[in-house]
Amino acid sequence: MTRAFVFPGQGSQAVGMGRELAEAFEVARLTFEEVDDALNQRLSRLMFEGPEADLTLTENAQPALMAVSVAVVRVLRNQGNLDLRKHATFVAGHSLGEYSALCAAGSFSLADAARLLKLRGQSMQKAVPVGQGAMAALLGAELGQAQAIATDAAEGQICSVANDNSSGQVVISGHADAIDRAIVLAAERGLKRSVRLPVSAPFHCPLMQPAADAMAQALANITILPPDVPVVANVTATAVSDPSQIRSLLVQQVTGMVRWRESVQYMKAQGVDTLVELGAGKVLAGLAKRIDKELAATSVGSPADVEAILKTL
Repeated sequence: MTRAFVFPGQGSQAVGMGRELAEAFEVARLTFEEVDDALNQRLSRLMFEGPEADLTLTENAQPALMAVSVAVVRVLRNQGNLDLRKHATFVAGHSLGEYSALCAAGSFSLADAARLLKLRGQSMQKAVPVGQGAMAALLGAELGQAQAIATDAAEGQICSVANDNSSGQVVISGHADAIDRAIVLAAERGLKRSVRLPVSAPFHCPLMQPAADAMAQALANITILPPDVPVVANVTATAVSDPSQIRSLLVQQVTGMVRWRESVQYMKAQGVDTLVELGAGKVLAGLAKRIDKELAATSVGSPADVEAILKTL
């Protein structure tokens, strides 16, 4: 078995996330407390109890999802002597999940990852006034088809591909009017369905440049160590280990396309046969099977999941 550990992005959050882990494992509870202290915020209470509207806010969802992912990693280390160098060939994360991956691989401290993601969420929210931007999933679209629709819908505004998640699931982002035009075009061109996403800002498009600038400034002051195993970067869909390159790619990631389908294909081409999703939800495991049916994929987010995965290490 040749594994890669992957870390979920925004949309995988849910009220109650991490609570069972904290109740079952002291190391998970301490992880959440460490994030609370770093942010000077009772984020763990919000994760465990809600309200959902507050948890869904970008500035809360991003560090919360990272916290659960890192808690799972620490539990696996504590309970089963998880060693990324021994048990994984790569790590990768979807959007904010890249920070989770880097923290898990030792490039970031947990406190730095939490503070960076809090800032990232706040900066993304502030970059575009509410209502001016939007995102939509083009279901049934291939990447080239989605890019053509986005280009034709732009009409002088921003409209571009934000996430290439899998064959048949591509997300576009940009000005709200352009996204609406793209949805109409997609229907005219025979796509089975296109839906506006319930997000508060148009992520991963050029409208996020103010957030990219804020992250460049913040990342310049953070120590980034070489990861224990290479990280497959969202914007290049190739492995990276050099800290200066990681820093640059994280800035580019704010406005750039998340090349998730290609990232998974890259790992498969390098010999990976099993993806293990660490953290909240099961989104990435589901996408893996759509990207390549030969890949085995599993999700680890609960005490029962932890017990199951420990038997394979």
